[in-house]
Amino acid sequence: MSVGSQQVSKPAWFKSSYSGGNTTECVEAAFVPAGVLIRDSKRHEHPHLMVSATAWACFLAMAAPLRDGSHDSRS
Repeated sequence: MSVGSQQVSKPAWFKSSYSGGNTTECVEAAFVPAGVLIRDSKRHEHPHLMVSATAWACFLAMAAPLRDGSHDSRS
């Protein structure tokens, strides 16, 4: 059985909404069927990370307290 070439769409990368005005230190992410891609916004050509949707959700849940200032550094 022969399979023809299939067009693969490029990921739609977006910058972190918490990067603020600092455009020199930022990460970008893109949602793909297998999970989430993560890359350095300054180095598009470098390798990127891929994590599952579950891992991404866990990361966001763990990062939320840091973002809103409720993290206790003594723990």
